[in-house]
Parts: sequence; structure tokens; C-alpha cells
Amino acid sequence: MLNHLLSRTRPAGLLLALFILTLAVSSCAKRTDETTTSSTTTTPVESTQTSTGAPSDAEIAATVTAANDTDIENAKLALEKSSNADVKQFANEMVAAHTQLNQQGSALLAKLNVTPTDNPTSTSIKTGGESTRSTLKGLSGADFDKAYVNAEVDLHQAVLDQLDNTLIPSAQNAELKSMLEQARPTISAHLDHAKSLKTKLGA
Repeated sequence: MLNHLLSRTRPAGLLLALFILTLAVSSCAKRTDETTTSSTTTTPVESTQTSTGAPSDAEIAATVTAANDTDIENAKLALEKSSNADVKQFANEMVAAHTQLNQQGSALLAKLNVTPTDNPTSTSIKTGGESTRSTLKGLSGADFDKAYVNAEVDLHQAVLDQLDNTLIPSAQNAELKSMLEQARPTISAHLDHAKSLKTKLGA
């Protein structure tokens, strides 16, 4: 279900907003990214929390599915637009890994009879992903590669933060909690890979 948001050379909108961990559903944060030609404010991502302060298992499911779907769609765009072998290899890895996580998650939710419930965080992730892809579609060559990889670093760091601070601690079902814990090393490895690629590209 998971998986894996400046300088004047980083495009705006990369731009997945960091998953902001707050004590209220209405809390959010904004960060401004600059590009070589313009700057915009990133889409705020609200915390996956109910009025009691912790997300339900159904809300956790929707949040991680949204994160996985966003990563998959970003990677598919990279496979279409990038000609860099390293970037394409990374994108293929993202599609495969996050598709598998989604499949595992769907199977567990069916077993538990849990239906994902959209919430401010899952909705914000989807909106942020659409904004990121809109920006990436206007780039090409090295600019695209750097923008995509920077977005992947931001996204996977944000997912790790959510896992550690909100999702794993809040999961009520033992099987769901275990799946989140087992997915964490994969997300961490994706982050390390993205950071390494970022350094290689000089992003």
C-alpha cells in the first residue's frame, strides 16, 4: 500500500508537500520551491487524523494507497519522458515495488473487510501528485530528470516520517501494523536510491 515531497535549479511543484504531522485535521504547512524561471507554493498535505487525534485503519489504508499510486504515476511519466538509463531503472523499480505493495495491501484489506476512507491527507497527496506531474510534463532532458528525482527524495522522506510518527503507531489491527513495519525497509531503500541518484545527477 505504501510506498515510497531549493535551489534555482529545482522545479516548482516537486513538490509533493511533506506529510505534516499535526494534532488536528486542519493543520497544514506550506513550502516554496524555486525553478530556473519561477516559483510556486507547494500543495499543503494535511495530517491523517480523526477528531480523536489518530487515523483509523481505513484512513491509514487510503493514505498509503494514495502515496503508492502517486509514486507509480510519477514513475510512469518518467519512463515516458526520460532518456537517462539510471532514471528509467529507478522508475521501473518504483512501479514494480509500489504495485506489489498495493496488491499486498488490497489483499489484506479484503481479508479484514476494511474499505479505505479518504481523508485530508489522502486527498492532499492525490492533489499534490497531480500538481507535480503537471510541472514535470513541461520539462525535458536533464531538467526533467533532476525534477523527478528531487520529487522522489521528498516523497519517500515524507512517507518515512508518516510511517514512523503516525501510521505505524496508530494502526489498530496487528496484521496491518505488521505490513506497515515490513514495508518500511523498502521505502527507506527507495529513499537511499533516490538520494544517490540525485547526487549523481547533480540535482
